[in-house]
Amino acid sequence: MNKNLDLVCVNTLRALSNKMITKAKSGHPGICLDAAPILHVLYKDFMNFDVKHLDWFNRDRFVLSSGHASALMYSMLHLIGLVREEDLPTFRKKDSVLAGHPEYGHTKGIEVTTGPLGQGIATAVGMAIASKHLANKFNEDGFPLFDYNVYVMCGDGDLEEGVCYESLSLAGHLKLDNLYILFDSNNIQLDGPVNETFSEDIQKRFEAMGFSYYKVDDANNLEILNKTIKEAKSPLPKIIEIKSVIGYGSVYEGSNKIHGKPLNEVELEELLNKLDCHFEGFKADKEVFDLYKDTLLKRSSLKYENSLKMLKDYQKKYPLKALELEKYLHNDYIATLADIPSFKDVSMMSTRKAMGLTLNELSKAIPTLIGGSADLASSCQVKGNDGNFSSTNYGGRNILFGVREHAMAAITNGLVLSGLKGFAGGFFVFSDYLRPAVRNAAIMGIPSLFLFSHDSVCVGEDGPTHQPVEHLASFRVMPNLNVVRPADAKEMSYALLDATKNNTYPTLITASRQDLEVLANTNYEGFTKGAYVVYEPKTKPTHIILASGSEVSLAIKVALNLKDTLSVRVVSMPSMFIFDKQDEIYKDSIILKDAKVLALEMAASMSWYKYTKNVFGIDTFGKSMPLNDIFEEYGFTVTNISEILRKI
Repeated sequence: MNKNLDLVCVNTLRALSNKMITKAKSGHPGICLDAAPILHVLYKDFMNFDVKHLDWFNRDRFVLSSGHASALMYSMLHLIGLVREEDLPTFRKKDSVLAGHPEYGHTKGIEVTTGPLGQGIATAVGMAIASKHLANKFNEDGFPLFDYNVYVMCGDGDLEEGVCYESLSLAGHLKLDNLYILFDSNNIQLDGPVNETFSEDIQKRFEAMGFSYYKVDDANNLEILNKTIKEAKSPLPKIIEIKSVIGYGSVYEGSNKIHGKPLNEVELEELLNKLDCHFEGFKADKEVFDLYKDTLLKRSSLKYENSLKMLKDYQKKYPLKALELEKYLHNDYIATLADIPSFKDVSMMSTRKAMGLTLNELSKAIPTLIGGSADLASSCQVKGNDGNFSSTNYGGRNILFGVREHAMAAITNGLVLSGLKGFAGGFFVFSDYLRPAVRNAAIMGIPSLFLFSHDSVCVGEDGPTHQPVEHLASFRVMPNLNVVRPADAKEMSYALLDATKNNTYPTLITASRQDLEVLANTNYEGFTKGAYVVYEPKTKPTHIILASGSEVSLAIKVALNLKDTLSVRVVSMPSMFIFDKQDEIYKDSIILKDAKVLALEMAASMSWYKYTKNVFGIDTFGKSMPLNDIFEEYGFTVTNISEILRKI
């Protein structure tokens, strides 16, 4: 290790980061100054990351869970050739490729969108699970096709988040020895010293969770940092606590004031003098680029070439497995209507049961489907195939997440980012616990699959704590999220089939606890439009009932009840998200402009008002009572809905 040149590189990272932040007058300089040695050592000496082949399936993954250190990450990506010099001064500016926090798909080299603390750590656990699963599936003696590591840099705040506890607890239980947590331990948070809010023993906590613990007393001791990461080879996941000083080298060194306060021009100049960084603007010295070129870039390029050579030899020795690997890598498993149950001989079935049956069949057609439930598989029917994923069976596709809803959803995102089709399941009311991870999936535009049962007050005796009311409306307003509420078993099978096909947004599907009638006119072609007619009167409709889920069959009963006095069309609207994407001609053909329209749903009414001013929903919390009493209590009866429709 060339101490002088390594120090030049570290200080260049510090200088570039703070020049970006000061120019933007926005950002987080403190962590960029103290954590620069961590990124330098990791990328220079350990990462296998070929910048010319960013989709290389066996690349090491780096996740910046401390997303507020984005300027440091962008500086690193610049020095290895992925961010242009002219982009650095645009940091946090309008239309810049360098957003305030790292965004997947927005900046080359960013593996996952981070910023909300804890999300990066939990998503990284999903990536580590994927690596283990793929290695179990495809590796053979002498052919370690999948042996990549997942490195996470986090801070004190990350480790206080609940999702962090959940995900790392599972990682330790599963013995994910390919997971490295690089803990930038600077003892400072935004509001002050960590010891004012946190007094746990990190070593004891992580060892209790099944991690191996290592410590570096000074982040600036690059030789010890290198040696510690190199010697962290235990058969367990690892945490390396790296003690650092926030704002190192600045006038605010060691103070919480430097967490999110950019240095002014004078303070920046003082810092650059102290770091001995005198390059003009953002034009770093050539020797810095050359060092990464001779280490990271050279090493990774060689490993990439060896990986391709290994793959060719693998194709000769294991031709059938090689063909399957190609399908995995290119998402070539495409299910069709023939791969899902038709339910044509079924008269009544809960959509949660239909969800379980369909998921099981799709898992046979799509071996990349992997996921599970938050200790609710026996009830919500969401379960993976091939046995339970465990430290003794990494080939299993059913992940027992335990009661860890938030981690479950973020881990699912990690699976999807790793090329698998990840899914997560639970009761709909508990979607409150995992909403941030669903939102992150929507921001990233990845096809994570979230499956929820017990989707209305029809949960019954369990009462308001278990009866979702506002949840459908709250998720429907989330951008880039497809919320689907199937009307019967057939629509449920269509929903799952379509969810495995898209790749630009996550899908959230809800299911009933109670049995529902399998309707005669539900069909795939109509379903794919988001809304379609499932009951048409003999004469031109004067009235239309819009409904989703369990209320569609009720709407049809109302239409039949009124057939001698009103001409009522019933529209099943399983997905507002998809319906709103249709052209105006189609939408006007479904919701006729001259008809009187009533929307019907046993949930909060808010999301329906864009289609009609007449909505019958439930805008209060539910009550504990038997299922049969609920319909009468809330007025979801043929008699009451018929009367409401007459009065419009």
